[in-house]
Amino acid sequence: MDVTHNFIVLTCLLFLHPLKVEKVSGKVLEETYRKWVQYKEDCFNTIRNESPPQTGLFCNRTFDRYACWPDTPAGVMINISCPFYLPWYDKVSQGVVRRRCGYDGHWEREDNGQVWRDMTQCEEEKEVASQELWFKQLMVSFKMLYTVGYSLSLFTLITALIVLLSFRKLHCTRNYIHANLFLSFILRAVAVIVKDTMLEHHWGREIMKPTDVSEMLSHQAAVGCRIAQVIMQYCVLANHYWFFGEAIYLYSVLIASVFIDSNKYLLYIYLGWGTPLLFVVPWVVAKMLKENKECWAVNENMNYWWIIRFPVLLASLINFLIFTKILKVIFSKLRASNPTHYPDYKLRLAKATLTLIPLFGIHEVIFVFATDEQTTGVLRYIKVFFTLFISSFQGFLVAVLYCFGNKEVQAELKRKVGSWRMGTETICCGQ
Repeated sequence: MDVTHNFIVLTCLLFLHPLKVEKVSGKVLEETYRKWVQYKEDCFNTIRNESPPQTGLFCNRTFDRYACWPDTPAGVMINISCPFYLPWYDKVSQGVVRRRCGYDGHWEREDNGQVWRDMTQCEEEKEVASQELWFKQLMVSFKMLYTVGYSLSLFTLITALIVLLSFRKLHCTRNYIHANLFLSFILRAVAVIVKDTMLEHHWGREIMKPTDVSEMLSHQAAVGCRIAQVIMQYCVLANHYWFFGEAIYLYSVLIASVFIDSNKYLLYIYLGWGTPLLFVVPWVVAKMLKENKECWAVNENMNYWWIIRFPVLLASLINFLIFTKILKVIFSKLRASNPTHYPDYKLRLAKATLTLIPLFGIHEVIFVFATDEQTTGVLRYIKVFFTLFISSFQGFLVAVLYCFGNKEVQAELKRKVGSWRMGTETICCGQ
């Protein structure tokens, strides 16, 4: 029978669900399949190489897609160790799966015609299964949280971007940098949503026919979600480095007085959109050559993970240093008797950026060594919740602080609304 059909039987046995497989970790599924193939090949080698019994009635050796059964004398109950490919094998390694050879030399069957087999000792413990179900429900809740966050951020950021680009009086280097920051948040939100959709399509499909398994585990099926993963990592880095650009611009305006003319705007473009390529490209090459598995979402070798993690941490640390430097300057200026050297918009810009830099960088520093692969228990849940909440709603906060809460933008919006009302009243009065 086709090996993919065999694997359908295997997965149904593993996850105790008829006809389809629940959405499980791609890593677990792929690793289980690899071990199952190894187990099957070892069984076939044993079947070919062992000599049959010389005398007596016995049931023939066989592989039933779950366990490997040797020749068994008639009337004997045979015990076989639980298969090593089971994901929970460590918990059931001492257990056995049983079959009974009938007195007629045939494996005993149940009333429905299926060969009888007792594998209760090899099944996953109910308590563990309950914990995994709770964890799955928690992850679903987290996904709903950040989906709402990214959707809200996406709407407010697109609106803010349209506002900044629509009013000519708002066109300046400062707002151009804001616009690029908004765009990086928009692309990040879209990339995350698309990546999740691709992962859902790749690993979350129902297994209804033999070709579904081969398609799920094929290299071609993983290409789409790998591309989505690469784009997401680029957008995340670009987002961090445009925020880094905001911090540099604020530092330039308040302290250094550099990088503030329009001719220097191109440098910010290189920083925000170009710098991520310096890290994403080597990461892609390392993944392709050394860790070309699944959708590149799992970090087995943490050295490759640091290729894209290091620049994020570096930007966050520099942002924090800039934060402390500017904070000292602002405090000193507020104490000074003549604060006229710092116009109102600069103080508003400082207030907005200083509000965001801690929010943007602190969780990166705290959890830099606590990856999803290394953290367990309550710490992992806290990290996941904290990271997802901040990352998803951060775009909304940026749009409010840099656009909708900006007095210049509010003044332009009021002026535009006033002009529109006057035009409407003129038309009405003319009629």
